[in-house]
Amino acid sequence: MSEINVTGECDPKFSEIQDIFQEAVSSGFDTGANIAIEHQGKMVVNLIGGYKDREGTDPWTNNTILNVFSTTKAVTAICIARLVDQGKLDLSKNVSDYWPEYACEGKENTKVSDFMCHRAGMFGFQGGMPDFELSDWDSWTNALASQAPFRVPGTSQGYHALTYGWLVGEIIRRIDGRSVGKYFEEEIAQPFGIDFKIGLNDEDLDRCSDILPDPRSESMILKLLPYMPDFLLPDQLKLIKGILKGGDYQVAFQSFEDQDLTNTSEWRQAEIPSANGHGTAESLAKLFGILSTGCERDGKNIFSKETLDLCLTPLSKGPDTVLFGAEINIGVGFDLGLGMTTIGQPGHPKSIFGHCGIGGCVAFGDVENQLGYGFLCNRIHQPQELYKTSNAITAKLFEIIKG
Repeated sequence: MSEINVTGECDPKFSEIQDIFQEAVSSGFDTGANIAIEHQGKMVVNLIGGYKDREGTDPWTNNTILNVFSTTKAVTAICIARLVDQGKLDLSKNVSDYWPEYACEGKENTKVSDFMCHRAGMFGFQGGMPDFELSDWDSWTNALASQAPFRVPGTSQGYHALTYGWLVGEIIRRIDGRSVGKYFEEEIAQPFGIDFKIGLNDEDLDRCSDILPDPRSESMILKLLPYMPDFLLPDQLKLIKGILKGGDYQVAFQSFEDQDLTNTSEWRQAEIPSANGHGTAESLAKLFGILSTGCERDGKNIFSKETLDLCLTPLSKGPDTVLFGAEINIGVGFDLGLGMTTIGQPGHPKSIFGHCGIGGCVAFGDVENQLGYGFLCNRIHQPQELYKTSNAITAKLFEIIKG
């Protein structure tokens, strides 16, 4: 296969990262991708390569944006943290103090912090995925407010894959009056020059790369595991068996009927603050770079360093009943250590905070090493290879900066 040209900038100190990125796109492993890294307030890597489409006819450019799926959760968490910093939100208060209609069906004592660390027991919709218009915010939030939780709030961690966005977003709307997308745009994106949006405008649509999922094949062991006797299984597989039989994973990842929905304008222009943020790797590297270098830039601050410290204090450490019992450490909306990218693999440094997306995108900050990191890819690989490129880059990154 001929080598696909990678363009952009890379500090010579980080040339080995460019080599990994070049191999990923030249080999065809990643159809199109974008990597950006800030170190000590300076953008040291910002590279693009490959194509926006499966056919290889539309090159990825500096202007290309991509749906980063659950990486959006970290951006939404930053909005929450800003409200906390301004004294407008108390994480220890009941959700009903801000959203009175939520106090029903066993949810009366749910704390705001339960939303932020996936302990609200509301990781799906009772009765299956509703058939609402994606732009119909009130219908989605009203459905969640009126239903019973799947678990007693506060008693267990279960990843709120989609529902996180509507739950947390409604808290923001109740306090501020603006939607999450508008709040982030006006409070953070515009003042700091961050090319990231939750809910696109018409003029943004042509900038989007397609999402290109590989065909999925369910592992045979996952099919057979619920029927295998416990005495044949090690403890970890017993735990996974219980989760599969409990059905939390299936509930949390209830799918829409249109499997190509994420490439439609309906999806791209809605505001789903858990899953449909769009931006560039540079925008995410800059955003997390600001947080990792004092939360301030050019005389403006996102919030205080004390608030960031609060956000990086673990609120829940698993086991996660949706993510197969994984010990995922969650702060105020941040995956601490990015454990979701390394389930069953060597872990990342515990100092990093951010979020990954089911498509393979990753963003994080690191106060200790003053890092901001963003990686985007448009090909959704099989689960065992989902974060292969980003994990390889991250391992090399820490090897380089630690000398």
